[in-house]
Amino acid sequence: MIQDFDFGRVVIIGDVVLDCYVHGSVDRISPEAPVPVLLRAKHTAVPGGAANVAMNAAALGCNVVLIGLIGTDASGEMLKDALRLQPNIDVSGLVEDAEWTTITKTRVLSGRQQIVRIDEEHVREPSEDTRRRLMEKIAEATASADVVVCSDYAKGVLGDEVIRFAIDAANARDVPIIVDPKRRDFSVYRGATLVTPNRGELAAATNLPARTDSEITEAAHCIARQFGGDVLVTRSEEGMTLFRTNGEIVHSQARRSEVYDVSGAGDTVVATIASVLSAGQDLETAIVIATNAASIVVSKLGTATVSRSELSAVLLANMRENGALVDVERAALIVEEWHHHGARVVFTNGCFDLIHPGHISLLRSAAQQGDRLVVAINSDASVSRLKGPTRPLQDEQARATVIGALRYVDLVVIFDEDTPLETITALRPDVIVKGADYQENEVVGGDFVKSYGGSVVLVDLVSGRSTTSIVRKMLPAADGPASTDS
Repeated sequence: MIQDFDFGRVVIIGDVVLDCYVHGSVDRISPEAPVPVLLRAKHTAVPGGAANVAMNAAALGCNVVLIGLIGTDASGEMLKDALRLQPNIDVSGLVEDAEWTTITKTRVLSGRQQIVRIDEEHVREPSEDTRRRLMEKIAEATASADVVVCSDYAKGVLGDEVIRFAIDAANARDVPIIVDPKRRDFSVYRGATLVTPNRGELAAATNLPARTDSEITEAAHCIARQFGGDVLVTRSEEGMTLFRTNGEIVHSQARRSEVYDVSGAGDTVVATIASVLSAGQDLETAIVIATNAASIVVSKLGTATVSRSELSAVLLANMRENGALVDVERAALIVEEWHHHGARVVFTNGCFDLIHPGHISLLRSAAQQGDRLVVAINSDASVSRLKGPTRPLQDEQARATVIGALRYVDLVVIFDEDTPLETITALRPDVIVKGADYQENEVVGGDFVKSYGGSVVLVDLVSGRSTTSIVRKMLPAADGPASTDS
């Protein structure tokens, strides 16, 4: 799971913001004017904009370099202090400019209701010297980046010169670059790997409607032609849709959650995608995980982050199959979805005719090797070919029901061949587990799984426990030594 991801180094470039919140309660109207009177209770300040992207990536475990522009003012110092609460954020990329005003957004709330927002900003193009300093920071940071993010809030930092420099620097090192856009013309982002507009931004950039699936598809393809990369459209409660340059379309359904505040949700999405990519995962996996992260953050009030443990718990909850028996084709789809949730999938197999402590020990050990366990059982015909005409003692449906009821097991499939190789090939598990009575080179499918980075694990067996030995006790006249088969 995401708890085991080895996150890399993410460079985040863009417009940093200080988000302030004045909390209180309203129980009367002012006698001076028809406005509510807020009894102030507390004041908080958190990083926003590109700084919120940095906080989210750091909360998941990335090492983050944040590059942006602040003024030599109290808000700038407050923003740096808030960022330093995350030890894995490097704030040395924040360029200070005495002529710049640190962008500050102050929201006044009574309970969970926002009454008013007060913005302090003087948006203009930074000076030539400031742009030069920003580009120096970008060049230094991208030299060791795993992923680069451009968080464009259209507040001045990511002007044409700086955004072009950032994309070219990332391209020169073949580093993925993600842009959260605010422009109406996406051609300035040419060379970016992925842009992440919401429906409103998509419509504004194309002058096309973006309500229905077909409308969004047409607009996304128009955007892709402008800059030449993939387009991820965030669609609020409908989830996200990825439009790839190869024509593939991938949709990730949003998880239902109570929505308190959508501010900063886009930052969480971009940060999560960048973080998961930095861990070496594919884009489809990153998007599924980001969809779940967004569902968590919108349930929080104000600009917020999602921790690795929160996200891991939600991802696990969304993957429960409860030992269901499915065919191999359905199992392959489920396993693919588990992989996109970041899960490590374990596979083991056997006849499992009469369940005994040896089976329980094997399945317990197998489940400990990853996040989800698939058990493949031989069909009745397969068992008969392997064990003889008197076996199995229980039919395949009965055996699957018993195995699926065990708490260690997440999915059960039945295979009719003499070996599970075809099933393993279809499922592509991360780990195959067998008993220690095998040698690693004897494990069917082991070479295949290891060919894409998986592993084979041999676990100790419980001595003297087998279906054959149980049958032998029931039928003392049976010939032959007891075995450790399943």
